[in-house]
Amino acid sequence: MRLIFLGPPGAGKGTQAKLLTERYGIPQLSTGDMLRAAVAQATEVGKRAKAVMDAGQLVSDEIVNEIVSDRIDQPDCAKGFILDGYPRTVPQAIALGKMLEGKGLKLDAVIELKVDEAALVKRMENRVAETIAAGGTVRSDDNPEAFKRRLTEYREKTAPLSEHYAGTGQLRTVDGMAEVNTVTAEIEKILA
Repeated sequence: MRLIFLGPPGAGKGTQAKLLTERYGIPQLSTGDMLRAAVAQATEVGKRAKAVMDAGQLVSDEIVNEIVSDRIDQPDCAKGFILDGYPRTVPQAIALGKMLEGKGLKLDAVIELKVDEAALVKRMENRVAETIAAGGTVRSDDNPEAFKRRLTEYREKTAPLSEHYAGTGQLRTVDGMAEVNTVTAEIEKILA
């Protein structure tokens, strides 16, 4: 099972990916984690990524695509994987499609969690209040202004992926505003 989750920040992608990872025993592949691992392991592509990051620049699509390709080749991905935070752009999605095709693989589904943005802001504010009440630490980007910037960036850069994957016939949408268990049940129906 090879999946991509789409949706704005706070839509519940991480929650759903974690549940599916536990249920199906497939890894959740986060670009941030993959990048850090490649750098830590000093792989060839990891060394190139480190040089770029040390220069204070953003890692190119080419390097990110190569890191994802290397990670997908690992034994724990044999039964499948869930991509988290990748692809972020249509060019990355096109590169991913070619990469998978070259490996004789294909995506089983691209699942978009549809959400109301105003409700997302409220959800984020509630999460912050609950974290504070429990004595936890609040993420630095969990404030209304930063969250709205993340939503804007999502709309501009990542939202076009929906149209791309709709065009390939792989996009499935789920109401991300429903209760967690309801969302999971809808995703399970898609995967059945």
